[in-house]
Amino acid sequence: MDLTAHHFIVLLPLLLTCATAVLVMLGIAWQRNHSQSYLLSVLGLGAALLSLPAALHSSPQSVTALLTVDRFACFYMALILLASIACVTLAHAYLGEQQGKGYPGNREELYLLMLLATAGGLVLVSTQHLAGLFIGLELLSVPTYGLVAYAFFNRRSLEGGIKHMVLSVAGSAFLLFGIALLYADTGSLSFAGVGDRFMADAHPAALIQLGMGMLLVGLAFKLSLVPFHLWTPDVYEGAPAPAAAFLATASKVAVFAVLLRLFQFLPAASTPALHHLLAIIAVASILVGNLLALLQNNLKRLLGYSSIAHFGYLVIALVASQGLAVEAVSVYLATYVLTTLGAFGVITLMSTPYSGRDCDALYEYRGLFWRRPYLTAVLTVMMLSLAGIPLTAGFIGKFYIIAVGVQAELWWLLGALVLGSAIGVFYYLRVMVTLFMVEPNLRRHDAPFDWGQRAGGVMLLVVAILAFVLGIYPQPLLAMLSSVNLG
Repeated sequence: MDLTAHHFIVLLPLLLTCATAVLVMLGIAWQRNHSQSYLLSVLGLGAALLSLPAALHSSPQSVTALLTVDRFACFYMALILLASIACVTLAHAYLGEQQGKGYPGNREELYLLMLLATAGGLVLVSTQHLAGLFIGLELLSVPTYGLVAYAFFNRRSLEGGIKHMVLSVAGSAFLLFGIALLYADTGSLSFAGVGDRFMADAHPAALIQLGMGMLLVGLAFKLSLVPFHLWTPDVYEGAPAPAAAFLATASKVAVFAVLLRLFQFLPAASTPALHHLLAIIAVASILVGNLLALLQNNLKRLLGYSSIAHFGYLVIALVASQGLAVEAVSVYLATYVLTTLGAFGVITLMSTPYSGRDCDALYEYRGLFWRRPYLTAVLTVMMLSLAGIPLTAGFIGKFYIIAVGVQAELWWLLGALVLGSAIGVFYYLRVMVTLFMVEPNLRRHDAPFDWGQRAGGVMLLVVAILAFVLGIYPQPLLAMLSSVNLG
């Protein structure tokens, strides 16, 4: 095809992100400088974010058969870029600003890995082709193996990196086999081509149903949906806090966005088998995620199991695949990213600078209110939002999911959501109560006194204010999201 100026304009966010990765790599080769790598990364991602209005103005636009940039893609690109900027900012604080204090190894490659993974996420949300899906997914996944194992001085970090790599490769194998089966039956790799064939047959062949099932299994691995969730708590616990934040936000948002787009072309309810499979995965994820989170004394593991439950809630909208489904997923993911960044941001600042292990044991947060009251306020708002308590952003997201479930009359799925949310309130409140208890003598970590005056602290305060303001006045977010569609 002949590329025009419009094609390059819609690709600007991706091109700028890739160019930033190249610049950071050249900077590392020329002279190692932690602050330089951080500034280049933030400026490049910021430029990519600022280029989105121009890309939106020129959309929808197809760039080869692999990529289609439309309003849907632009919204999720913005979400991924914002999450990546936040994670890069947290990483700068976490690694240590002063040489000789903080992370003892090479620090600059962490930014390079995040930039490459971000580029993979941008490809993933822009694709309407199974080949593009696989390319984007691998470009997103491979750098995360290095991110999880980046603190290689820590045995748990290495263990988490190896587990993540092995199980992620297994998920990719399922995905590839599913793509091969779909192509064997339909002769097409585009979502639209597969969808047309899928909808043309009143009773789709077993081959295409098996292919869709394996494709779903591959993506469920990446989203850590039950029963493909076993890697999640260990990886979250072992990964450096900024890397865990990236995995929980940018990475999962990209994968769920492409899954949502796929099921817009292939409605989940088109065959009873897929409908029931998704519904069972949703219920299992909600109940298993919340019940196992009850048993955790490690904040990272608790957030890992919590994320399993949250994506179980999102699968309810996927099963519905009608009415407000796309808007509901967009609202929920926006609020989920905000609150998860805030929660992991507190863990990052409590672990700043790097000192061998993260501050993730729940007892280390006991009495935090008496030492860092404003940081306690941030974590309290995040826990309330994750629990879906009114006047927080998380309530708005959960309300939309319930509205979609009611619209589609998915009553037993809504019953699982209500039960899971009730269980979730207990362990989120447990974390909040811990913050106000009498301070023990076992404290090992604490956030710096001036945390609120640093870039990571300022970002965290903005996230907390947004989570509270959007819970009270969500209209601006809802007005923006109402325009998000697949056209």
